[in-house]
Amino acid sequence: MHQIVVNGIPIDVVRKSIKNLHLAVYPPEGRVRIATPLNVDDEAVKLFAISKMSWIKKNQAKYKNQQRQPERKYISGESHYFNGQRYILNVVHHTGNPKVSIRNKKYIELLVKSDYTQEQRENVLTNWYRKTLKEKIPALVEKWQKIVGVEVAEWEVKKMKTKWGTCNREARRIWINLELAKKPEHCLEYIIVHEMVHFLERNHTERFVAYMDKFMPLWRNHKQELNQFPLAHEDWLY
Repeated sequence: MHQIVVNGIPIDVVRKSIKNLHLAVYPPEGRVRIATPLNVDDEAVKLFAISKMSWIKKNQAKYKNQQRQPERKYISGESHYFNGQRYILNVVHHTGNPKVSIRNKKYIELLVKSDYTQEQRENVLTNWYRKTLKEKIPALVEKWQKIVGVEVAEWEVKKMKTKWGTCNREARRIWINLELAKKPEHCLEYIIVHEMVHFLERNHTERFVAYMDKFMPLWRNHKQELNQFPLAHEDWLY
């Protein structure tokens, strides 16, 4: 990977064994990356970037203006999200096994030993998010396999910094971003459908959009809603 500068904007260029150029803008600060076929030179990449400059600037502005959560310390009084709703974290010290629960539709109670470190408290809450998300996915996968007409051989939940989901078409495998535990369930559903449709069409072509319109007519609304939620605090190392 190397970097070029177009109109004052640094752009990471990655050459791969692919057929077309692919442009992406990543949170949180709008890092720009272009994946290009091996035989395309930098001058052609620059011309491509210039042709997409308005799109690049629009998406960079979107990320820079998006609300971000401050760094979480996993102490009482902090705001945390679950299923698209904002909750207040209430850390309760007890001697039993760690536990997380929702109370009065207002609080996320984190029951841990008094000597738990910040990292340990975070791990308990993260494991709870992972567990709740994994409980939702099987039914959604089963539902949409029948509608989309594809079979998901395997799925997994993992932390991802630049994508809500990804897939391997050949292995029929999809990965779901752990952060979706914090978003409304229809946003999770949208990502699952999105990745399944990639089994039918690899790229975001007109054909891909036509499939999304057919299977989930309101997908654009879900996408917009998902991207309006506050970004989680991250170190954002690439």
